[in-house]
Amino acid sequence: QLSSQWHGADRADIRHRHRIVALSNGQPESLVCADRLQPTLADLRPIDDGKHYTDGATLPNDAMPMTRQNNLGFTLIELAIVLVIVALLSGGLMMTLSAQYQNVASADTQRRLNDAREALLGYAAANGRLPCPALGGATGVESPAGGGTCNDNWDGFLPAITLGISPTNENGYALDGWGNPIRYATTKDRAYQVTTTNQIKTAWNAGATLSNGQLAADLQVCNTATGITGSGGGASCANGSNLAANAVAVIYSRGNNGAAVPVSADEVANGDADRAFVSHTPTPGGANEFDDLVIWISPNILYSRLIAAGRLP
Repeated sequence: QLSSQWHGADRADIRHRHRIVALSNGQPESLVCADRLQPTLADLRPIDDGKHYTDGATLPNDAMPMTRQNNLGFTLIELAIVLVIVALLSGGLMMTLSAQYQNVASADTQRRLNDAREALLGYAAANGRLPCPALGGATGVESPAGGGTCNDNWDGFLPAITLGISPTNENGYALDGWGNPIRYATTKDRAYQVTTTNQIKTAWNAGATLSNGQLAADLQVCNTATGITGSGGGASCANGSNLAANAVAVIYSRGNNGAAVPVSADEVANGDADRAFVSHTPTPGGANEFDDLVIWISPNILYSRLIAAGRLP
């Protein structure tokens, strides 16, 4: 029975409205059925809230549509899962960004080292000699100015001011991709021949050659520090570990950890003030960490540039 489910509706008002509708349609009042005057679901058109009807009637609670309450919050487990996912994503992103930074810095450093080598060869073509390294704790000017007997052949810095290259720090030292000063070493063989004006030309015209040892070129580059013997001008690579045995100059970066005191033997070898240096592919952090980048100038390249510039013979 609808009457048992319908609460608060005015039946008389419903009958009255049906009577008006019937009469307006031309039906005799006597033909208006009593059943028609009973309210039906068609008379009770629901509005949007699913509870009230257009004529103001309200369904009882037991006639309400069954609706599921929306849960507007999160449980602690759900929050914990979200936090774990965010942490994993953040950690992965940080690792990716760090690796990208290292790759970019390494590539930028390699480019700067190559540019430095070209600048040194250009300087030699213009001046007939290589510049001396700059001293640490000073400025990016070769020491001494004008070349000759260098003050720090094996443990100096690239003289960016003398070469006119950039980028540099406030003291004029050329920087690698990590913001550390680029290092530079020259041979002091044959009375500083390659850093003294006209000495290469003089030796060349006197019949000096690499084969007879009269042209200066004695810097050594090894693929490991293991087995290096001697010190100073007598330091030598172990048998079979030479990458170069007669370089005239070495240009190198101490890598991302260049500002720290080196720990591994290979990195120590690039800062112990002798003529032997180490170069190999980078190895990860630890006892054998190595991230130095090393390039060098062979005597043949130097002399070829001097010949092309008309400095030799």
